[in-house]
Amino acid sequence: MIERIGQRTLRFAGQPVLLSHAAAVGKKEGEGPLGSRFDFVAENDRMGQKSWELAESELQKTAIRRALDKGGVRGEELDAVLAGDLLNQCIGSFLASMHSNVPYLGQYGACSTMAQGLALGACLVEGGAARRALAAASSHFCSAERQYRFPLAYGGQRTPTAQWTATAAGAAVLTAPSYAPAGEGLRITHALFGKMVELGVTDANNMGAAMAPAAYDTLCALLNDLHAAPCDFDCIVTGDLGRVGADLLLTLLREDGIDLSPVYSDCGSLLFSDGQDTHAGGSGCGCSAAVLCGPLLRDMREGKLRRLVFAGTGAMMSPTSVQQGQPIAGICHAVVIERSGA
Repeated sequence: MIERIGQRTLRFAGQPVLLSHAAAVGKKEGEGPLGSRFDFVAENDRMGQKSWELAESELQKTAIRRALDKGGVRGEELDAVLAGDLLNQCIGSFLASMHSNVPYLGQYGACSTMAQGLALGACLVEGGAARRALAAASSHFCSAERQYRFPLAYGGQRTPTAQWTATAAGAAVLTAPSYAPAGEGLRITHALFGKMVELGVTDANNMGAAMAPAAYDTLCALLNDLHAAPCDFDCIVTGDLGRVGADLLLTLLREDGIDLSPVYSDCGSLLFSDGQDTHAGGSGCGCSAAVLCGPLLRDMREGKLRRLVFAGTGAMMSPTSVQQGQPIAGICHAVVIERSGA
């Protein structure tokens, strides 16, 4: 049963189980501080494919295969795949699942896509529309650069506020408790779908500033609906505000008397080290998907974290809208993940 708490938060009485999860990343991401905690690190970003788009598709397929194998689930046992990426018509995800013979629901929430897929997948499982569902998201630096900016050979300069699109993918299998092994511990307990928030930002190289107000809106609503304080969670993580957006979010909340900093992290800030020249940090659908489905959920399984808020943030824009000078709306969807006994 799905129950609405407060104004916007959904509570899942049955608590859909996060059965298994996996993360696959590119070479640069594997050289970062989290590299040893991913399930797969590519030797090169081409992934043996003829194009960058096919390489991204292969990366997402790799994450999906690893997640299914870890959960002991066959592809045909899935009732739905919810997947998305940054490319036109989500072509990377379409190609990744084209021959799966599983009902497919394409998702586009920009960098919030993994959170959106998990929240919708939890609704499907909780409502009985799916026994098992898989959420996945991916991005690739080279495919995103080709679509949103310039050909790689152009060598365009990046501003200090710009973020580096991660070559990464994450996938997670959701299942009803009755279809999960006894004692399986990770569960989605709550979800909140975000509103689009637009405050006049038009610079596509400053997505953190465009997304931070949406993260503020969603986290304030979640905490208010749950009558909770930040300290009630072991970790509240956004993805992907980067360093600029993360600082803005903390400032906005601090002005309301909310200090998030003791439990706060951002996937875009965690993925790369300062020495990797990514400017404001990581971004892209695959950034938060990989950080969640790799290090964060591993930490939960190991008992290092027991209650986590995953708040995926996205910048709603297209190359055309940016060229026309349209403002960039931010969005943020949140899911609460708990380890049994928390």
